[in-house]
Amino acid sequence: MSVPRAERVAVATQHLLPKQALTSFAGVVAGWRGGSTTTALIRWFIGRYGVNMAEAAEPDPAAYACFNDFFTRALKPGVRPLASAELVCPVDGAVSQLGDIQEGRIFQAKGHDYTATALLGGDSALAAHFHGGHFATLYLSPRDYHRIHMPCAGRLLRMVHVPGALFSVNPATARGVPGLFARNERVVCVFEGADGRPWVLVLVGATIVGSMATVWHGLVNPPRPGTLREWAYTDQRIELAQGAEMGRFLLGSTVVMLFPQQAGRPLHFNPGWQPGTAIRLGENMAGRSTVVA
Repeated sequence: MSVPRAERVAVATQHLLPKQALTSFAGVVAGWRGGSTTTALIRWFIGRYGVNMAEAAEPDPAAYACFNDFFTRALKPGVRPLASAELVCPVDGAVSQLGDIQEGRIFQAKGHDYTATALLGGDSALAAHFHGGHFATLYLSPRDYHRIHMPCAGRLLRMVHVPGALFSVNPATARGVPGLFARNERVVCVFEGADGRPWVLVLVGATIVGSMATVWHGLVNPPRPGTLREWAYTDQRIELAQGAEMGRFLLGSTVVMLFPQQAGRPLHFNPGWQPGTAIRLGENMAGRSTVVA
């Protein structure tokens, strides 16, 4: 199936846009405490994107001092119960792609894939843990809740900020930009699971995404020094429970998760999950079955 002309033009235009400058400007605007002007911007955004404020812990748009406070708003307690599952959905959004990691490569869209090594900032030793493993790529649209939670319990081992481009991460761009998620700026969070194996959750930046933050570090970017930055946590016991908040986007983006292969315990994704499927935080994402020899 050919790509529509309008979609091709939209993707081509992104190559020409000053994406870093636009993102820096958006970050300034989102953090501005502009009183009634900020409230008007928030009300416009709610109407434009159909944001469901009935689920927000604070439903009054005027209660938010800046756009960032609104965008990273908390939910009311109990509106996202956790399923009884080995892996639960970490975000509100939609499925971009999911499946097996084949020969170290992750499927992006028809005609496009990228390597786990590239996604992880060139760390081939870490990527080797996921050969034959599994991935899930989840897209957060502007209307969605933008805090990220833990799909399973984990102990934090490392965090790496990988510099990169700032293309949009919407479905059209995923179809049109090769290696998109391994090209964009990203924050790689490496955890140790209950079985002692590593698993990874990657926060992928995008155009207008002013910054990304984690609960243990705070704001990761800016700054954007243009070089890879790494933090090690093996000398600490930073442990997060399944469903606990682990980070947030200041404006929307994508998360990519990598899970290792386990001999005799294949991972099965929720059969209702297909590319484009709307998903909600806490629902069943995947589980492993035991194969009896």
